[in-house]
Amino acid sequence: MDTTGAVVAITGGGTGIGAAVARRYADEGARVVVLGRRREPLEEVAARTGAHVIVCDASVRAEADAAIAEITGRFGRLDVAVANAGGHGLSPVTETGDEEWERALRVNLSSAFVFCRAALPSLIATGGQVVVVSSLAGLFAGPNVAGYTVAKHALVGLTRSIARDFGPHGVRANAVCPGWVRTPMADAEMDQFAADAGFDGGREEGYRRVTAEVPLRRPAEPAEIAAVIRFLGSPESSYITGAVLVVDGGAHVVDVPTLAFERAGE
Repeated sequence: MDTTGAVVAITGGGTGIGAAVARRYADEGARVVVLGRRREPLEEVAARTGAHVIVCDASVRAEADAAIAEITGRFGRLDVAVANAGGHGLSPVTETGDEEWERALRVNLSSAFVFCRAALPSLIATGGQVVVVSSLAGLFAGPNVAGYTVAKHALVGLTRSIARDFGPHGVRANAVCPGWVRTPMADAEMDQFAADAGFDGGREEGYRRVTAEVPLRRPAEPAEIAAVIRFLGSPESSYITGAVLVVDGGAHVVDVPTLAFERAGE
């Protein structure tokens, strides 16, 4: 039930969760392809994992099509497509201009849609898997992140549509919704959060504050999310499709209106 020899393509593969996914699959003997718009971080991942690097914008049809053609030309197949690229859209509706709105949708949603569309014929040929990385923001709304929230919600719909339409062809599609994860993007958010709030503890105090109501009381490490993605993108999850797997340390089980009862004695 391992992934030895499987061909795995990962968008946003140069940092954070994507880099951790590349390491996890490579450690098991999979043939890994990391895709992204910046060559340098991709090359750093490749140096550690032996991954093949493709510099492209997955939201552009011609570039996504060319990337899949390069993968199948080099390896002869594609078994797992991990749509992981994301970011941007960090403002409320009234402060989100047209350009920022379009960028949020392009980076988070269109990149996954266009990449999956390009990959599906190859995945049909192998009975492969799609794993879409959404977010806890794909299920709930955080403050002042309208574009990001809308796009991450839409990724759940994309996942379910692929599962419904291509299950009869042997393709499985599932989504992962992480909570806070220690990635470069989250680190930058914590740095800014701590600076704006005047926390003495800097980044670590930021993480402590944002996970204070999370049952496990900490953010995830990228490897913990990668383990879940690997499970969904492997034979071990062979009867799971259309699922949305929340990996958030238990944040989604917290009943917000009851927090006052816990805080009453503070």
